[in-house]
Amino acid sequence: MKKIRELSVDESFQAFVLIKNADVRIAKNGKKFIAFTFQDTTGTIDGKFWDASEEEINRFEAGNVVHLSGKRELYQGNPQVKIFKLRLATAEEPRDPSTYMQRAPMKREEMEEELNQVLFEITNPHWNRIVRFLLNKFQKEFFEYPAAKKNHHAFAGGLAYHSITMLHLGKSVVKEYSEVNAALLYAGIILHDLGKVIELTGPVSTEYTVTGNLIGHLVLVDEEIMKACQTLKIDEQQEDVVLLRHMVLAHHGQLEYGSPVRPQVMEAEILHQIDNLDASMQMMLTSISQTEPGKYTERIFGLDNRRFYSPKEI
Repeated sequence: MKKIRELSVDESFQAFVLIKNADVRIAKNGKKFIAFTFQDTTGTIDGKFWDASEEEINRFEAGNVVHLSGKRELYQGNPQVKIFKLRLATAEEPRDPSTYMQRAPMKREEMEEELNQVLFEITNPHWNRIVRFLLNKFQKEFFEYPAAKKNHHAFAGGLAYHSITMLHLGKSVVKEYSEVNAALLYAGIILHDLGKVIELTGPVSTEYTVTGNLIGHLVLVDEEIMKACQTLKIDEQQEDVVLLRHMVLAHHGQLEYGSPVRPQVMEAEILHQIDNLDASMQMMLTSISQTEPGKYTERIFGLDNRRFYSPKEI
């Protein structure tokens, strides 16, 4: 059986896939349909299941493995599947959801080792203790969770991998500009998205938690920093702690993007810039890797719905 991203346009296929998302919506005719996102180890594809009954809505929930018969099509430049038949995988068939998940290109052990080495470069004792405390508290989730539900690094281990690649970028900036406080930048990078272990449900069929929707990961990680200070008996009013909190609260860069404050120290601005760069690169690389030379990618929602050209070999 072919994988999702191996299919050509208008190719009919049969495959076992994971239901990553199953959103119930109302069509113009007033009937319910399910907007699916199907997943395997190569990627995802969306499809609509029209005129869904209540029994089918309950049966085809996110997190279940199904046998899908359909045809790959294009809709407004984006791939989708026209569903012919859909059924749950049986006990005799491959129905372990974890075998259909995309994973970070680095092994967990490699990411753990690299992160542990960076901790020695966080020379401020308060930052070091807070980062170590929170990494220890959320160690399992940090190395398993994605960095997003759909856009960038939306795969198992994506949260840690996003942090590692940002640390690579951060080290390059520190090498170029000696005035940058490396310890503050590295501590901010490691903690900036840690709140996503509370904001999201996990790597399988990722959704936003109620807490994630109503509060958001920037405020959630700030709260965790404050709790860590209380446990470690660190005065949270000291300037170094306030600077670390500013790093995570300002990393979205703009108030309209969810940051309660804009970056006001050099390291916070750098963190915001390399966060955007790494997220954008991941989205572009994923789409371009699935695009033939001389063709355009599908539209990338996280990049203003733009398409990117995959150049022919020169």
